[in-house]
Amino acid sequence: ATPPNWSDGPPPWWPEDEPFPPAWWPESGSFPPKRRGPRGGFLRRVGCFFGAAVGLMILASFLGALFAPGPGRHGPPFGFLGVVILILIVIWAGRALRGTAAPIGDVMEAADRVAGGDYGVRVETRAKGEVGRLVQSFNAMTARLEANELQRRNLLADIAHELRTPLTVVRGTVEGMLDGVYPRDDERLDIVLEETAVMARLLDDLRTLSLADAGALPLHREMTDVVALVDDAVAGHQPRAEAAGVDLRAVTEPTPPADIDPVRIRQVLDNLLANALSHTPRGGSVRVGARPCGDRVVIAVRDTGSGIPPDDLARVFDRFWKAADSGGTGLGLAIARGLVETHGGTIKAESQPGRGTTMTVTLPLRPTRTSLAGTPSSKR
Repeated sequence: ATPPNWSDGPPPWWPEDEPFPPAWWPESGSFPPKRRGPRGGFLRRVGCFFGAAVGLMILASFLGALFAPGPGRHGPPFGFLGVVILILIVIWAGRALRGTAAPIGDVMEAADRVAGGDYGVRVETRAKGEVGRLVQSFNAMTARLEANELQRRNLLADIAHELRTPLTVVRGTVEGMLDGVYPRDDERLDIVLEETAVMARLLDDLRTLSLADAGALPLHREMTDVVALVDDAVAGHQPRAEAAGVDLRAVTEPTPPADIDPVRIRQVLDNLLANALSHTPRGGSVRVGARPCGDRVVIAVRDTGSGIPPDDLARVFDRFWKAADSGGTGLGLAIARGLVETHGGTIKAESQPGRGTTMTVTLPLRPTRTSLAGTPSSKR
């Protein structure tokens, strides 16, 4: 067997606080040594327990044989003392094994329920040490599985809901043309074509989002002038802003070039600008800023629109979430977050109802280990 080829960077599970490649992974193809973890500590404790028990038994037997009463000798009843020590050892061992075996038995029973599809099971215990950490890890695992299962069901329901409308329109239009209710002209065909484009865009968005969540979205990095990228994005949305009566401007500072995928970051800016213009009334303003901040660059999109209610602010990046007056599929901000996080950056929303919203994107000027792990085609 040979080790995997990690010449493109560390795998997604590699800890950020450990150097890569490791010193023990030579190019000759040898595998890493085994590492001692909590399991080794648990086994050592079990071994020490039984070793102490056997040692006490041997000591009691030796003392009993050495000082046992015999002809002409009247010593203390060390044989009886050995029996007492043995009984105490058995009691101690029973309590220790009970405190260890009971939680492990509960975990095994709960694992069978998880295998049967019951992700809501949890194990309660007062055990400490390795057994306590085992129970805590099991509960964390089941909680994560339950959350993922709920997210999967909600995602399937949302996809079905979003596809139902265009499919209904397409089916109704085609059936109407076949039954002679509608004329078979270009106007009706344009309706069908538009609805199929909606479904295609939804599927493309879902594919991009799934790749970003899995850390498998390819990034084509290059040294990019962030200020020029912001100016281009603002220029692209300027006609729409003028038609809506919104003052759109770029307010930037000199910023070092960033090693990013300009197409993907432009996609993020387009989404943020489209949302800002959609929720800014006539006479309002939208400002797009870019400035350096240490080894990162900060891009902010501020508008003077209606703002986001506090109850909805924490959900703006969720899949298929959208305000009542919003169009689209509700995937734009979720995709934006996935693209930013794939670059190793962060995105956050700040808003006050009636006073506007600020979307802030923070990107590293150089790729981080996390972003490299999910972008095998990135430049080094």
